[in-house]
Amino acid sequence: MKIPAIKELVEKYSLEELQKAENAMEEGEEHSLEVKGEDEGEQFTHVIAAVWVKEKMAKDSIDARTAIREYTQKVRKSIS
Repeated sequence: MKIPAIKELVEKYSLEELQKAENAMEEGEEHSLEVKGEDEGEQFTHVIAAVWVKEKMAKDSIDARTAIREYTQKVRKSIS
């Protein structure tokens, strides 16, 4: 997981575009987004994270930076 890749997706694409890409990736289909990552798994992780961030921004009326910080804290807690 690379934060700059998630940030780029959040800034570049709408929630709807990200959700469509997420669904396509789940089904093993092609999508139209440019997603950075070393492999399909990392790219999928970036898209899932960007969807979470966009939803959090809308739900809590917060900026992308704050939502990304909350996402990374959530991931760290789940790992430890």
